[in-house]
Amino acid sequence: MQEKLQKHMDLLISRYPELGSIKDSIIFAYEILEDTYTAGHKLLIAGNGGSAADSEHIAGELMKKFKIARPVAPDFAKRLCSIDPVIGSGLAHKLERPLMAVPLVAHEALTTAYSNDVDSQNVFAQQLFGFGREGDVFLGISTSGDSKNIINAAVVAKALGIKVIGLTGANGGKLACVADVAVCVPETETFMIQELHLPIYHCWCLMLEDHFFG
Repeated sequence: MQEKLQKHMDLLISRYPELGSIKDSIIFAYEILEDTYTAGHKLLIAGNGGSAADSEHIAGELMKKFKIARPVAPDFAKRLCSIDPVIGSGLAHKLERPLMAVPLVAHEALTTAYSNDVDSQNVFAQQLFGFGREGDVFLGISTSGDSKNIINAAVVAKALGIKVIGLTGANGGKLACVADVAVCVPETETFMIQELHLPIYHCWCLMLEDHFFG
């Protein structure tokens, strides 16, 4: 691993030594994310309850600056200014380059309509079918690893040629069997699993930002 990425992993393990046992899966998942963005594709994320909040949290870290400035490319700044010098100049200074991340938990009208009209267990599967494209990556977050709506979405993802990262607890569940890589934190209590999920995805976001904008 590159030196500047290794520093983030070293910091993660120093702060959360229990994650040392799953270091390889954390790195493997990161490499999938890096390859996805390098190829111009996107990340789709879903979870339930606290993991739904994590889904939106991750998107928030990737779609704007986390720690490193992400100014727009000079040629895009010029194009903005050529359309309207005043508005364009303001946009060129305020816009931040994103890493496209779509939290599938955020579309209330669509999810409630589909749940009411069709099947609540397939709301994420339906969105993956609509938003997903071959080469994308799906991050399914489930503390048990057995959340049916996450498993259903993962199956659709695999059928579309989308890589699947599972972020779960020690037991792994069905998600660990379906995913291309399962990051199974060494806890079995829900809140303790969630407490270890956050530093892992923060580490991924830091490494991605450092790689693409550092």
